[in-house]
Amino acid sequence: DVANLLRAGGCVVMLRHAATVAGVGDPPGFRLDACSTQRNLSEAGQQDARRIGEWFRASGLKPRAVLSSAWCRCKDTADLAFGAHKLWAPLNSTFIERSLQPDQSRLVRQGMAKVPAGQFEVWVTHQVNISALAEGSPASGEAFVFDRQGKVLARTTFA
Repeated sequence: DVANLLRAGGCVVMLRHAATVAGVGDPPGFRLDACSTQRNLSEAGQQDARRIGEWFRASGLKPRAVLSSAWCRCKDTADLAFGAHKLWAPLNSTFIERSLQPDQSRLVRQGMAKVPAGQFEVWVTHQVNISALAEGSPASGEAFVFDRQGKVLARTTFA
């Protein structure tokens, strides 16, 4: 099961941010430094993020690090679930700027290779970034667990 995979470590949970208000992408002219200009978590998304954190706590699992995209919906998902995050640019959305995807995917794979056995990390990001690395498109609040070689070990909603 997923909890045992995470206990074994040497893996990364790439979590798509929780549910947002309706829409695709962000409004024209959005700014990363102003959450009010972005598409943000819905009330249901906020509840889902808290539920994800509760699953980790109930399972006795604490990530070595929680990294996030700079988008507010990702940062909020990380904070509601885990209480804190660190920004990591390779997790930023490439929805508008698709040409960035190959370099970001390479950096993400390099990061996966550095997670030691016995530990795991949670990386909160966007559908487009996860889909670039895995077969399939994660729903809001869904995650793929990757090993250090970038192979998908599991897909889960932490229910």
